[in-house]
Amino acid sequence: MRQHLLLGTTISALFLSGCVTMSDTQRRTATGAGVGALAGAVISSSTGGKAGTGAVIGAGVGALGTYIWSQNMERQKREMEQATQGTGIAVSQTADNQLKLDIPSDISFDVGRSNVKGNFAPVLDRFAASLRANQSTDVRIVGHTDNTGSDAVNNPLSLERANSTRSYLTTRGVSGARIQTEGQGSYQPIASNASADGRARNRRVEIFVGERTGN
Repeated sequence: MRQHLLLGTTISALFLSGCVTMSDTQRRTATGAGVGALAGAVISSSTGGKAGTGAVIGAGVGALGTYIWSQNMERQKREMEQATQGTGIAVSQTADNQLKLDIPSDISFDVGRSNVKGNFAPVLDRFAASLRANQSTDVRIVGHTDNTGSDAVNNPLSLERANSTRSYLTTRGVSGARIQTEGQGSYQPIASNASADGRARNRRVEIFVGERTGN
């Protein structure tokens, strides 16, 4: 096991040491490959496989599964930070280089409803403009609810909220083919459902934007 971990760590170190002379885009892609190599080595050793094989497979998975954080993505992040300032919407860069907008219920949807609220519309307008200017990105919208009510209500409601957000963006000129939607119901809480504040935080929509390598 120690040898397997050492091999994975060595491969990752080689990837990362080569990043010094790379561009920002190349460096992030190589980092993903290095992390994948380490994961592959660990997985292989834990399942009785050969560490070398696992590391190579992991490197491929890491490289293929990692989004890039380009200048366009950084510009979109800054634009959305400006557009959402003071709204309570959190804008961040995820570990796999996606732009994430975490939109709480008090700005996005009324309780039990899936129609876009008026104060959410200007944010989506600005977001749509950003997407139109950056055609090489994938968009994923995920709806969530708190645990009040049954799955029979929460699951379709969370998807309806995601679809409603998607529909609004398409009316603003964003191709629907670029946008995937999901409804997670109450299954992915970010706070305790034991309090009103926690339930409000769990009623949310998350929007992810990722630019893939090779686009």
